Amino acid sequence: MSTNLDKKAVRDFAFSLGADVVGFAAIDDYKSPRSPDPKKILPGVRSLVVMGIRELHGATESGVNRAGWTCRMTSAPIAREVAYRVANFLEKKTGTKAVMIPVSFPQEMSLETKGMIGDVSLRHAAVAAGLGIFGRHNLVINPEFGSRMIYTAVLSELLYVSDPAVTENLCNNCNLCVDACPAHALDEESKTDTTKCLRTAQPFGVGAFIRFFSELLQKPKEEQLKMIRAPYFWDLHQSLQVTYAYNCFKCVAACPVGK
Repeated sequence: MSTNLDKKAVRDFAFSLGADVVGFAAIDDYKSPRSPDPKKILPGVRSLVVMGIRELHGATESGVNRAGWTCRMTSAPIAREVAYRVANFLEKKTGTKAVMIPVSFPQEMSLETKGMIGDVSLRHAAVAAGLGIFGRHNLVINPEFGSRMIYTAVLSELLYVSDPAVTENLCNNCNLCVDACPAHALDEESKTDTTKCLRTAQPFGVGAFIRFFSELLQKPKEEQLKMIRAPYFWDLHQSLQVTYAYNCFKCVAACPVGK
C-alpha cells in the first residue's frame, strides 16, 4: 500500500463529492494565533486538505433570516460528509491516519473558550491552502466565490506542499461589510469583536439560553407564562432542535467579491 497520493487524485475525489474548492497546506504553513497545535489532535500530522462549499446567493442575500439559516443547516452537513469521505479515502488508499475537522460543532465548549476557538482555524487553513485572503471583515475571500463559502479540512499524515498563495488584492477596503454589521463588531480594523458578532449572528446560542432561563426562574408564574408564550421562546426552542442557528449574513452579503 502506497503512502503517497497525488494532489489531483484527492482533489478530483473531493470535487466528485460536492466540494467547490480544494486546497493543500503543509502543516508548517498553517499559522493560527489562537487555535491549539494540530499535533494534539493528530501527532503525525504533516498537511491539511482544505475544502470549501459555496453558499447560495439567494439565501445569503435574503431578508428572511430563515433562508440563510436553512442554507447553513444544509451546507454544513454536506461539508462534514465531504471531510469524512476524503479522510476515509486518504486512510484507505495510503494506510496513513487522517482526522476530519468540522465546519462548526462539535468544538471545545468551556467558560474559557466560550465555544469561539476551533480545534483548527478553518479561515487560516483556507488561506494557507491558497484558497483566498482575509478581507476587512476578517473572513476569507475566495477569488471565485468571494466570502460566500464555508470551509472544512482534513488533517493528514501525508506530506503535501502548500498550494500557491492568493496574491491578488481581493479586498479594496470598501467598508461595506463594516457598515452592514448591525452589531458594530467590525468597527476595530483587523479585529472582529466575536462577542458582539455572535450575539447578533447566533441570537439563540448558549448565552441566550442561559440568560433566558436565568430570567425565567426569577419571574413570578404569570410572567413566566408570558415569556414562554412569546415568539422569542419558540425561536429559542427551534434553534435547540435544528442547531446551526446563524441568523446574520450581512457582512457576507455586503461583500461585492464573488457576486
